[in-house]
Amino acid sequence: MLYYIANIYIKKTFYFLHLRNMERMEKLLYEASLEGNINILQMLLQKDPLILDKATLNQHDDMPLHIASMLGHIGFVKEILTRKPKLCMECDSQRRLPLHIASAKGHVDIVKALLSANPETCTARDRDGRNALHVAAVKGQCEVVKVLVQAQPHAARAMVQQETILHLCVKHNQLEVLKLLIETMGDHEFVNTKDSHGNTILHLAVADKQIETVNFLLLNTTVEMNASNTNGETAMDILAQGPRDTKDQQIKRCLMRAGETETKKEIFLRQIPQNPRSQIGDENMRRYDTPRLKKESKNNDDWLDKKRNTLMVVASLIATMAFQAGTNPPSGVWQDNSIAQAGSAVMLYNHPNYYHTFLVCNTVAFVSTLSIILLLISGLPFLRHKVFLWILMVIMWIATTSMSISYAVAISVLTPKPEAQTFKNVVNGVVLVWIGLMTLLVGGHAIRLMEIFHKLPNSRKKAILGPIIMDHT
Repeated sequence: MLYYIANIYIKKTFYFLHLRNMERMEKLLYEASLEGNINILQMLLQKDPLILDKATLNQHDDMPLHIASMLGHIGFVKEILTRKPKLCMECDSQRRLPLHIASAKGHVDIVKALLSANPETCTARDRDGRNALHVAAVKGQCEVVKVLVQAQPHAARAMVQQETILHLCVKHNQLEVLKLLIETMGDHEFVNTKDSHGNTILHLAVADKQIETVNFLLLNTTVEMNASNTNGETAMDILAQGPRDTKDQQIKRCLMRAGETETKKEIFLRQIPQNPRSQIGDENMRRYDTPRLKKESKNNDDWLDKKRNTLMVVASLIATMAFQAGTNPPSGVWQDNSIAQAGSAVMLYNHPNYYHTFLVCNTVAFVSTLSIILLLISGLPFLRHKVFLWILMVIMWIATTSMSISYAVAISVLTPKPEAQTFKNVVNGVVLVWIGLMTLLVGGHAIRLMEIFHKLPNSRKKAILGPIIMDHT
């Protein structure tokens, strides 16, 4: 019994001594990481090769690699990475990797060492959803940003709560980092990306009254100065909402100058001949491309989409009515075989001439509207041109006219003889009004097309009429 008690006592004593020894070694490791003492690190690793792993398990914020990365001890960091490269993927309580901390502090050599151990650390996100590149940008660490972009360019396009890294730069007033990123990868789409509220980086810069940033964006990027956020506000609208001071006047002058420049470019672009054989190539044309013209193109596309949607709705309604009228004609169908075949139209036997007219007009309306629906849902690229939209509108006129004639025939059949003459007079009047309306529409469009053609430059007229003249000759 005494032997058993003594044995337990000895084991507990050794266990407590072991714990104290571990605590002492971890304390030495912590102090070594603070000082960057490689000799103590090597001595501790000789005594216990797993001490780095144990320290990582027991601590969440004071991990040796995180501390050394924060304090810039490059030799200490390289020694750890040489022995335990996987430790570069360990997170602290904020889900930050050593790369996040080194990037925030601007330790370029440590950033390079950590990237060499595992390049994928550049895309890892902390608790706030930011990768190391976002952290470096917010802190204004230009050299670190340059290294990270070269290592993992796609990390710069990662969104943080629906904000780009450019939004973060403007929010934290990091103009130099913003310039670096735009010079490196500042394409039109990236520069004009909007956040969750529809704000571009120009909106944010104007709202925060960052004069230098606004100047840089207007003079050196393709940012759209007339872009609207979810509230329908442009950068100029946001400027008008805030309190007035000297900065407001300077930013307003910048925006007005940019607007005047775009207007001059637009006028110059319109004066360029549109001859396809013009000596001005695609590269030269791109120089005169402006955000305002792109916005006008977008508005034109929106207008075409609305017109197509309207045509689709009207065509669907007419097709539905034509189908219903065709399968259930006026006066109904025979219910038995006593007089005619059951299911055949009563109108065919009582008014054969009217029925043939009704059938032809109803079929024309049905087929016309089905053709419109088929073309609109086909997704063919040439249908996005106004000319083809005009053709679809002409087909819709034909369908509407045919449907009107079908209606007149049906009412004529259903109207009793005492009222027939009165209805005939009404129909004649309606037909005259309809013919006048169609003449007005066709004539108006014809005159409009002639005016547009008359305003075209001679070179453009030759380009259009050339193939026609050649065909006749």
